[in-house]
Amino acid sequence: MKYVPEEVSSRLATHELAYEAVRNALIAAADRETATFPVVIGHGSDPNNVYAIKSCAVAEIAGLKIGSYWPGNDRLGVPRHNSIIFLFDQDTGRIGAAVEAGHLNAFRTAAADAVAAEILARKDASTLAIFGAGHQAGFEVQALSRIRGITHVLVVARNREKGARFADGLRRGGLEASVCSAEEACRRADIVVTATPSCEPLFEADWVKPGSHVASMGSDTSGKQELPPGLFENASLFCDLPGQSRSIGEFQHAAENLYLAAIGDVLCGRAPGRTDDDEITIFDSSGLSVQDLYVARTVLELVEREQS
Repeated sequence: MKYVPEEVSSRLATHELAYEAVRNALIAAADRETATFPVVIGHGSDPNNVYAIKSCAVAEIAGLKIGSYWPGNDRLGVPRHNSIIFLFDQDTGRIGAAVEAGHLNAFRTAAADAVAAEILARKDASTLAIFGAGHQAGFEVQALSRIRGITHVLVVARNREKGARFADGLRRGGLEASVCSAEEACRRADIVVTATPSCEPLFEADWVKPGSHVASMGSDTSGKQELPPGLFENASLFCDLPGQSRSIGEFQHAAENLYLAAIGDVLCGRAPGRTDDDEITIFDSSGLSVQDLYVARTVLELVEREQS
């Protein structure tokens, strides 16, 4: 069995690597031959510590990812999120490779946001609102800054002190950033991204201005919710996978009659993306196993190249 430890996958992880792998994965996810299996949710001995098992199979690769969320890790000074990806040897059914992917997973998640924004956000989008000031939020900002000319980041955080530290870190990285209210952020932003564990809407639907692109990155379990359902009625809705999005993603809160377009179908030209500059587009990223498998395979290829 091939094994890639956390320190190696972290070293090799980049936004560029993740973007290409995830873009290809989202196209594969929309293929009828791809099998994405139901997500299994469990918890540790402490029910507050939860994990998810996501698995899938495509023609050339099959496997699963176990992602955990241990909120108490903040007290230990380590990330709350962690994950490991297993790829099957399809000839024997044994595990052919294991890739530790705690840090890599943050790039993978942000890459889905960037791939969707590349084809849905207005080309002139320059102001980004980010809800959340945790580990993932920074990756979202950096990934989006690669594909749009972001000139200002508006930070919305429940803990204003944490939000201020986050904004200060963005400024040190060369981005203009400030902390503001949810309403101000939505009214000013061209792109609104939510990266939180929320179970209720973070803002009002009428705060979002025409032409905005909105992305929910945190809803990946039944009961989670970041966006106001009223926003869905007057927007075009996109997601990584419609069935999963309605089951555990943001669109579990959407009316059944609303059409959800898989972003992979947009990438392939089978479905339209943004059609005009006043349209509000919404992307729900519930997180797919196929993204994990493609990213892990790319890392394995890089490791093999270094060893040859």
